[in-house]
Amino acid sequence: MPNIVLFSGSSHHDLSQRVADRLGLELGKVVTKKFSNQETSVEIGESVRGEDVYIIQSGCGEINDNLMELLIMINACKIASASRVTAVIPCFPYARQDKKDKKGSVERWSRAPISAKLVANMLSVAGADHIITMDLHASQIQGFFDIPVDNLYAEPAVLQWIKENILEWRNCIIVSPDAGGAKRVTSIADRLNVEFALIHKERKKANEVDRMVLVGDVKDRVAILVDDMADTCGTICHAADKLVSAGATKVYAILTHGIFSGPAISRINNASFEAVVVTNTIPQEEKMKHCPKIQFIDISMILAEAIRRTHNGESVSYLFSHVPL
Repeated sequence: MPNIVLFSGSSHHDLSQRVADRLGLELGKVVTKKFSNQETSVEIGESVRGEDVYIIQSGCGEINDNLMELLIMINACKIASASRVTAVIPCFPYARQDKKDKKGSVERWSRAPISAKLVANMLSVAGADHIITMDLHASQIQGFFDIPVDNLYAEPAVLQWIKENILEWRNCIIVSPDAGGAKRVTSIADRLNVEFALIHKERKKANEVDRMVLVGDVKDRVAILVDDMADTCGTICHAADKLVSAGATKVYAILTHGIFSGPAISRINNASFEAVVVTNTIPQEEKMKHCPKIQFIDISMILAEAIRRTHNGESVSYLFSHVPL
């Protein structure tokens, strides 16, 4: 593809290389470093004048440093006369801070930030012309931008994984670990022509579930928990226990973004999962070494196809229902 340059940030070089390989491109030369006072420095090592630039940087690891690095890379390309700069952000940072929190006192509620909107503003001001991301925690985040945002879905890859790896998938039930994921699980259940259930959860505070109520019948079925992300994994591990106690024969968890912070790995190891399957929007190599239950789905094919179609001026809506091989 002519007039296209692909750069990788430092958050997930493996995914960037996979995308570049699928596009038949070499990653552009960029040097990132920190000064002794921890300021981020970026130097673009080749001309981007008149080029269609794509910068791949996921919101993981040292999130604040990686976000700042992305902003600087966007700005460096923009002021170097790139024709268009697209930020490819597989896992969007601060996506869970998309609204004011209604919990707590009125004073606390009225002063809560909407940090996802702030990140959107920062990306726009830095010079991004287009955003490509995957499975936003809240789809309304697209409305925080005044530039085009393509929110891709891991659902086609998830469906393919289920059919290829779960022999009893025709006798499965798709379960949402909270009411907010109801649309996600109903879509997958409809595509598989199976039933769905959901778990209503109440939280005492962030990352701590107080009570769970299962709505649906999972007895003598394979239960597949589906969610967009898992952080400390308290919710999905409690949900797995709930499903086993309700008679599920096996429990799988399929997640788009496996953050796995704090006690997540030990919780998964002690939980009754057959497997916890995540996409590689976030690096998982180190976590897989400590938790054999974790498997990953490679979504570089979806990102590569989205970049190819964007570069050629084609629609990416095809990717919502197909996995390009």
